[in-house]
Amino acid sequence: MQKRVSIVIPNYNGRHLLEKYLPSVFIAAENANTEFEIIVIDDGSKDDSISFIRENYRNVKLLINDQNRGFSYTCNHGIREAKYELILLLNSDVKLTPNYFDHQWKYFDQPDTFGVMARIMSFDESRIEDAARLLYYGGCRIKANKFYYSENPEDESVYTAYLSGANALVDAQKLKELGGFDEIYSPFSSEDFDLSLRAWQLGWKCYYEHRAFCFHHVSGSTKTQIKSNFIKKIYYRNRYILQGIHLQGLRKLFYPLQQVFTELIPKLLTGKTWVLESYRDYLAHRDRIHASKAKLGVLKQKYNSDLNISDVMTIINQSVSNKNIKRL
Repeated sequence: MQKRVSIVIPNYNGRHLLEKYLPSVFIAAENANTEFEIIVIDDGSKDDSISFIRENYRNVKLLINDQNRGFSYTCNHGIREAKYELILLLNSDVKLTPNYFDHQWKYFDQPDTFGVMARIMSFDESRIEDAARLLYYGGCRIKANKFYYSENPEDESVYTAYLSGANALVDAQKLKELGGFDEIYSPFSSEDFDLSLRAWQLGWKCYYEHRAFCFHHVSGSTKTQIKSNFIKKIYYRNRYILQGIHLQGLRKLFYPLQQVFTELIPKLLTGKTWVLESYRDYLAHRDRIHASKAKLGVLKQKYNSDLNISDVMTIINQSVSNKNIKRL
């Protein structure tokens, strides 16, 4: 039997996106031949998103935050309310294909699967925006911005460093055990990378399925506003936080030097003074970083795992070594 799926969609001022793409979500879910629910969580929208859902989609479970709280909190609100065995974390600016789920069920026959993500295509189908990601160190920093996929379309063992928060089908029990997204990253950025790194370190695998795909409405993404100094500040702060949580050993010791000499000083010399705010905000989160590390440590002990980031890199790299892969 197919597992049942809860589809969790965070929304902020996205009425126009919901109108365009929610029909595709229903089509894909209905074609999956399983029980499903669609949960939309509104994060303090100023547009008419709430009335649009109420008037047009009475079969959608609508949750409303008490105020604007950011991506992690909003998704976690939906995760807590989800009732089925699988959860699809889906952005409101993503259009699903009618057979979106067809090639993804099989991954959950394995007890150590955390989740699987599909290929994300640009809306004009001219390029792949997101695929499987390799995990590596850039100096002391953990990075995952190298994309690849297997040229064997039936390859069912393509690992990815992390599952995109835009479309990730995950095991609900495991996701809830992790506590969903870490809200230290609010309002946005890096939370999906962190979630998958935590899952990997518990011995739970993240997969990429090239035959499943969806389309991304680029103008609906926060990344299109990256010129905003506020967004840049949050983006870099959260990069620092992720490293603070997951780095170990000598890399953790020497990472502050890399921050200063490769990011802080060069950006300040070119007038990008917002980077100081990022760094100060990162330092202000030190207690929460320690708390996140401690929580992960407790879970690793519970699941008898001694895996660290370097081990995860080895697992992914070894899996790639015997594949015919295409790098993007």
